[in-house]
Amino acid sequence: MLPSDKIVIGRRELAWLPDFGLAEVKAKVDTGAYTSSIHVSSCREENGVLKVVFLDDKHAAFTGREMSFKQFRTKRVKSSTGQVQERFFVFGSIQIAGQQFETEFSLTMRQGMRYPILLGRKVLNKRFVVDTSKKYIHASIQQLA
Repeated sequence: MLPSDKIVIGRRELAWLPDFGLAEVKAKVDTGAYTSSIHVSSCREENGVLKVVFLDDKHAAFTGREMSFKQFRTKRVKSSTGQVQERFFVFGSIQIAGQQFETEFSLTMRQGMRYPILLGRKVLNKRFVVDTSKKYIHASIQQLA
């Protein structure tokens, strides 16, 4: 029996990231990851400002637009391959399954990966239940107005 306050999502869903100017980005649910991550093609710090280009030209949602973040942090994390990396983290809004909320994203270069967003447990916890037999359950839900 599922708690009535949680929404069932599939192992893959579409995500909208209005603060980053991205819509209908393929996301992979990763219950093994604590934080969520998003693919960037460019990420550099200049004079205390983080300059980021989200995704790359292999993804339909790619805009090529460089965004600036004055608020960000760095942290050492262990990658899926077991390597320790220093990564940048930024906050932004994400919408999944008609629910919109703020979360933190680790910025990483995920070239060659099919899913530019990994959704970790911090996003999933107390919001969603994952049905691993399903994909894109909420693909038809449009971005909140």
